[in-house]
Amino acid sequence: MIAILGAGKMGEALLSGVLRAGRRPAELMATVRREERGALLRERYGVQIVTNAEAARTASTLVLAVKPQDMGALLDEIAPHVPAGRLVISMAAGITTSFVQERLPADLPVVRVMSNTPVLVDQAMSVISAGSHAGEEHLKLAEELLSPVGKVVRIPESLQDAATALSGSGPAYFYYLVEAMVDAGILLGMPRAAALELVIQSAVGAAVMLRDSGEHPVLLREAVTSPGGTTIAAIRELEKHGVRAAVLEAIEAARDRGRELAGG
Repeated sequence: MIAILGAGKMGEALLSGVLRAGRRPAELMATVRREERGALLRERYGVQIVTNAEAARTASTLVLAVKPQDMGALLDEIAPHVPAGRLVISMAAGITTSFVQERLPADLPVVRVMSNTPVLVDQAMSVISAGSHAGEEHLKLAEELLSPVGKVVRIPESLQDAATALSGSGPAYFYYLVEAMVDAGILLGMPRAAALELVIQSAVGAAVMLRDSGEHPVLLREAVTSPGGTTIAAIRELEKHGVRAAVLEAIEAARDRGRELAGG
């Protein structure tokens, strides 16, 4: 039995992905804050809606999907009810495995996860890290749970803040770039809808080529960049305005902010 505690958008996306991967609704339960939210999930997916305490007592795998600021209160609530041997998967940004372990019964295996919003379309990038009591079997269980909604990569927990900055926040950087490119198309006289369609398909095509070709992004970029052509003129402007340096600094700032949030 798998319980998703705090079935908001990310929790629901994971829930629906697990069901699409073949698990039966009877194998899943969820907890929610609002009664109407629970009724919606029950009607939509046929899963049990239970209290946090009941989920902690019953499920063999507990997925903690509440917001980081709510994690402490949730752990205090479920701690008296979690039997030994349960697997705890934390999906809250910035929350360390030690934070979870210290508030639950001794020696419970904890796996920390950072997923991003493309979980909603089964294209998530999830990174997982083992706590001090989690072993290979626990990481494999986490991978089995997350792989239906995207790709899963193991990393040391010391790199979780970096992963949050790169892939957790990553979709926002791409949306920002798409927004700027669409504005450029409008500046050049193109209707907004047409500009958006051109940019989206260019982004999708480039991403698929990058994923499937195995080529380094530099080589793919050079293949588009003809001598004295339009692309190199654009690249020169990007370099002139320090776009590469700005990206490096932006992602470093996101990493630093993640550390700040985790610290307090």
